[in-house]
Amino acid sequence: MGNIVSKFLHTRMRVSNLEETVKFYQTVFGLEVSRRHESPRGSKLVFLAVPNSDEEIELTYFPGSGPVEVQEDLMHLAFEVDDMNKFADHIKGLEYEFSDGPTLSSSGSTFAFVDAPEGYEVEVIEKPK
Repeated sequence: MGNIVSKFLHTRMRVSNLEETVKFYQTVFGLEVSRRHESPRGSKLVFLAVPNSDEEIELTYFPGSGPVEVQEDLMHLAFEVDDMNKFADHIKGLEYEFSDGPTLSSSGSTFAFVDAPEGYEVEVIEKPK
């Protein structure tokens, strides 16, 4: 039958403060805005390009759906970093801190979490060299 889908395109996350969240992903993770537009129903959409990946993150702001309340441990994004200590220094300089970790896993990877403005967790992973 072949592939039913041909490609993973993006993950959508609804946020309460679009510009604050865009700035968070730009400054903390170095993501770039690939495009912005408004949907037919009036949602404001911002797509973020991820380095070395075709997949994007879609942030959407739609006040008509009510306030965003992110349930604890609902989902997370994960990004690889080359050096956890350098990343820790980078976020400290931006006045952010890890919400959990860094922790050494049984596979030899080190992982930690940073909370985005709405409370979504973002995992960073340094794989063993």
